[in-house]
Amino acid sequence: MIFIYKVPQVKGFVHKDQFPRPNLNDSLEGEIQAFLTDEDQLHTYDDLTKVNPVTPTTVLKCLQARYNARVFYTHAGCTLVALNPFQPIPDLYSVDVMKEYHCAPQPQELKPHIFIVAEEAYRNVQGQLEPVNQSLVVSGESGAGKTWTSRCLMKYYATVAASSSVVKSQDIVGRIERRVLDSNPIMEAFGNACTLRNNNSSRFGKYIQLQLDRSQLLVGASVQTYLLEKTRVACQPANERNFHIYYQMIKGATDEQRKDWKMPCGQHFVWLPNAEKTVEEDCFHETVEAMVHLGINAERQREIFRILAGILQLGNVNFSPSTDESQPCNLEEQAAELFSIPTEELQLALRVRTLKAGKQSVLKPCSQTECSMRRDCLAKVIYAQLFEWLVAFINNSICADKSMWCNFIGILDVYGFECFQLNNLEQLCINYANEKLQQHFVAHYLRAQQEEYVSEGLQWSFVKYQDNQSCLDLIEGSTVSVFSLLNEESRLNRASDCKMFRVRLEKELCDNVNISWDKFSKVPHFTVAHYAGKVNYQIQGMVEKNKDPVPPELNSLLQKSDNSLLHQIFTDKETDNMTSKGLSKVTVVSKFKNSLESLMKILHTTTPHYTRCIKPNHDCKPLTFKKEEVIMQLEACGIVETIHISAAGFPIRIPFTSFLQRYGLIAKYSNFQSESDCASKYTLSLYLSHCLDSDKHNSWVHCGRTKVFLTQSMVNLLEDQRNKILSQCAFVIQCCWLRYQRRRRQARRKSATLIQAAVRSWLVRKQVQRWNRAATVIQDTWRKWKALLKSLAEAELDDAKDLEEENVPELNPVIRERGSVQLSTLQEPVTVRGWPMGLALASAPSITVSLTATGFQKMMSVMASLNLPSRRGEYKVEPNQYTQGLASIRAQPKGSVKLHYQRSPLLYADRQPDLKSEVTGFNEILLEKTL
Repeated sequence: MIFIYKVPQVKGFVHKDQFPRPNLNDSLEGEIQAFLTDEDQLHTYDDLTKVNPVTPTTVLKCLQARYNARVFYTHAGCTLVALNPFQPIPDLYSVDVMKEYHCAPQPQELKPHIFIVAEEAYRNVQGQLEPVNQSLVVSGESGAGKTWTSRCLMKYYATVAASSSVVKSQDIVGRIERRVLDSNPIMEAFGNACTLRNNNSSRFGKYIQLQLDRSQLLVGASVQTYLLEKTRVACQPANERNFHIYYQMIKGATDEQRKDWKMPCGQHFVWLPNAEKTVEEDCFHETVEAMVHLGINAERQREIFRILAGILQLGNVNFSPSTDESQPCNLEEQAAELFSIPTEELQLALRVRTLKAGKQSVLKPCSQTECSMRRDCLAKVIYAQLFEWLVAFINNSICADKSMWCNFIGILDVYGFECFQLNNLEQLCINYANEKLQQHFVAHYLRAQQEEYVSEGLQWSFVKYQDNQSCLDLIEGSTVSVFSLLNEESRLNRASDCKMFRVRLEKELCDNVNISWDKFSKVPHFTVAHYAGKVNYQIQGMVEKNKDPVPPELNSLLQKSDNSLLHQIFTDKETDNMTSKGLSKVTVVSKFKNSLESLMKILHTTTPHYTRCIKPNHDCKPLTFKKEEVIMQLEACGIVETIHISAAGFPIRIPFTSFLQRYGLIAKYSNFQSESDCASKYTLSLYLSHCLDSDKHNSWVHCGRTKVFLTQSMVNLLEDQRNKILSQCAFVIQCCWLRYQRRRRQARRKSATLIQAAVRSWLVRKQVQRWNRAATVIQDTWRKWKALLKSLAEAELDDAKDLEEENVPELNPVIRERGSVQLSTLQEPVTVRGWPMGLALASAPSITVSLTATGFQKMMSVMASLNLPSRRGEYKVEPNQYTQGLASIRAQPKGSVKLHYQRSPLLYADRQPDLKSEVTGFNEILLEKTL
């Protein structure tokens, strides 16, 4: 959200050597008119520090001209001014635009954008400039665009972290990014509402810490919330709505879900006004999808929505006066059934309260007003506890372990300054938070910087500004303040009296000029002069809201609920109450004050970046600029004073030690004789002014007593020069390393070559020796085998000379005719010659076999050795004379035949062939014949 600061109008800015003259106003008016003459060029001023002179009028005219030109971001020194266009602007926040600003060498040179602020904070974390942790403070009135700006910032960091991640962690970063972004729809659905000023007004404050690891990658996030406006659950201002989640349920639920939630179509709910109005945030599907991504399963979702539906049913409960005992209340079973508690016990808890008298308990019926208050209290406490449970669940889902991250970037989005016709405790706390954040801006920038300039010896004339410390003392003072008196009144065990409380406020705080009273008003109230304007606060009901009492009967009843989520929430709450037993009662303002002080401690330890969201008109009309409303916001947030200090001051302040540690290498490695490098020139000027002449300075840099003061332009030049030198050093290191690696690689290659040559020569010698030995053995064996074969052939085979005959004499026609069988498949008989006698023959079904033998002895041997059956298909005849070796038969074998010979071709000598299988070779026939 935005914080609005009201500062008196400043007519000019002068240094000590420029004293005001009597005609200053006249000359200033002339300068203003001269500046505004060329209106066509006003929209070109992207930084308001370039405006001359700087006055509310000139600043307003420039912003109006840029707004009319559809330029919505403008630099104002250390802050960024953002004007709400109240309509979507295509491609203004696309991923391509994000990458353009992220990859730019100098993002400040691009057009003003919220991504410039985001990138500056991100680069501060990368550069490890102290303090490393960053905070982005988004401030403005309700409807100025704070929530949208926070969304854009979260999307930017999620995109930047994901784009710079390594490949192996793409899935992890994507999951974290998605969960961090999915926390927004849930938080807005349960914590935002449609008001008169804004369709998506945050009714709570949140500070989101985006957790980064050492590589500046997004590894997690955490959410811290402040002061949920839970009274809106049971009481909605006129023409405003309840929280978004209820309207999402009504418009997006299915018939089955409506039946489960006891919410039939057409049912009217008292706590659901303006249900017919539709806004962009009424997207039930998006909320449910975000719940699924965060790990809320379907059963837990059902429990959540049944609790919400039960709260709506409570709003329809009416109570009868105490005199009508027949109809105490019209409580139906829907609410009790949705809460999973007995209907009778719920009626009793709403109608009867328990009073303790010593050790005894007394039951007392409640009046009609008291019953309504107890009903509203029940609804508010259930919704508040459910919201806290959601926040805790989101943190458990997206928060990373402390060991995984080292730095963070915080995004602060809180409610804007509020002033309505009726303002109560909620508006007092909201405006108090804006006062604290305004004080942070004043202390960090408007006051601290100027005081530091003077203490460091800079010639400086103070720019006047409004310090709201007196208003903070009025609200939160340590001795007597509005909060202290309110807490004291709340802790008294008595009924509050608003008139008496007002009298006490007048008595105790009459000396503070920031508070006043209207003595003629019949309604007790008090008026506080905030930095953004005066606000009237009514006292009626303020003390009761600060007490925030929850009847113990209601807590006990909810702890007995069969709804596991409701039972868990209130059981854990009871445990927390037991641990804090004995402490003083914690009120709403004391709890809110403590949480806000912890937030301020975090902000003081980080580097803040301010974004001022401006609301061009209160009607939220697109591209409508109302000067009166804009000028009030500019004066309230101190834009003019900020521009003055930014234009004349030095936003960057670095201690000497840190400066020399970071930029000393420029003086070491740069050539100061060269006038072309202005960064080196200014670095030399820094050293000279520090060591020789402390009064020497220029408009970009100044050396104080303990720090170096720099403008952003000077820092950019120094960073550029430093990056160049680091690049040169890195290049030299890379060259040396590459040369070393190359030499080492060459030496290793040479050594490897020598080793390989020696090993290969040894291997070749060994291999040749083995070959020689093997060849000798083979030759000897071959000679022996040849000789043996020759001897066997000479001894066993007769008529071997017939093998040498090339032309076999033609067979006798009679023998050929008688020794051949003609098959139907072949027209001519096929003659197969078998030689020598050991040739194995068999008949095949598809071939005609003709056997020719020369000599009576051979013919008789063959006929005696072979028994050719008359059946066809039993054997297959294949000649094996040259492929399977030789075999000899002297006589018909008797008994078992086993032939053994080294390297023998008789492969089947020891096998018994199957008669039904194809048999090849003469040896198998011999085995068969011996059976």
